[in-house]
Amino acid sequence: MTASARTGAAPGQLHVVATPIGNLGDLSPRAQAVLRGVDAICAEDTRHTRQLLGHFGIERPLVALHEHNEDGLAARLVERLQAGESLALVSDAGTPLVSDPGYRLVRAARAAGLRVSPVPGPSALIAALSVAGLPSDRFVFEGFLPAKAGARRERLQALIAEPRTLLFYEASHRIAEMLADAAEVFGGDRPAVVARELTKLFETVLDGPLAALAARVAAEADQRKGEFVVIVEGVGENADARLADGRRVYALLAREMKPSQAAKLAADITGAPRKALYGGQAEPDAVA
Repeated sequence: MTASARTGAAPGQLHVVATPIGNLGDLSPRAQAVLRGVDAICAEDTRHTRQLLGHFGIERPLVALHEHNEDGLAARLVERLQAGESLALVSDAGTPLVSDPGYRLVRAARAAGLRVSPVPGPSALIAALSVAGLPSDRFVFEGFLPAKAGARRERLQALIAEPRTLLFYEASHRIAEMLADAAEVFGGDRPAVVARELTKLFETVLDGPLAALAARVAAEADQRKGEFVVIVEGVGENADARLADGRRVYALLAREMKPSQAAKLAADITGAPRKALYGGQAEPDAVA
C-alpha cells in the first residue's frame, strides 16, 4: 500500500513544499504532514534534505532532482504520479522554483493533467521585501545577476529606468562587486537594502544609499558572509529631473576633463546614473 493510500491523500498529486531558509521552526505543521505522507520526496540536494527531515523525525525515500538531471527525470516522475503515487518537491531552502530547480517537473505534471498543489511557506525574497521599508506594491525579481562583470553591468544597465522595486539574489563571493556595479550604474544615492542570512543567527538588514552600502560591505568581511537578497528602489518621480540636471552638469565638466571623469563627478553631484550620462551624451569639444 502506498503512502498516499495510507494517508488518504489524493493519488497522483505533486506537492510543492516550501522549507525553511534558516530557522527550522519555519517548517509549517502542514508541510511536515505532507512530507510524512508522500511516497517520495524530490530534493535538490538529498543530503541537505535528509538532515532537515531527520530533525523532524520524517523518513521518506528521496529522489535527487537538480538542474543537471531534471530534463531527463521529469518524465519518469510524471509516470509515477500517473500510477497513483504522491510526490513532494522541495529545494535546499525556501520556495521551490524561485531560482531553484523544479520548473520542468511542474510543467510536465500540469501538461499531463495532474494536480500540482502548493504548500506555501518561507521565501527569502518575500521575507527581505517585508522588512526593507522600500515600496512593495510593485516589484520585479531578477534572481542572480550574471557572474561575469561585463554581463552583470549590461543587465543592470537594462534595468536603469525600471520604476518597480528591484530584488536580486547574490552569493557571498560576488556581493561586494555586485553592489559596486549597482552603485555605478544606478547612481550612488539610489536607496537600497542588503538583507543577509535572513532568519539565521547572524541576520543583518542594512539600508541606505547604494554607494554607502557598497563601501560598508567592501570594508567589513563579516558583511560578505552568507546568503544575500539585495533590494533597490525603482526610479522615482524625480528621475527625469535628476537625469536632466546630471546631463547639464556633465556637459559643463566635460569641457575641462575627460568624459569618463566628468560623468563620474556629475553623477556624484546630482545623483544621476553615471552610465546614463557617459553613454547618453556626445562628447563635447574640449576647450582649447
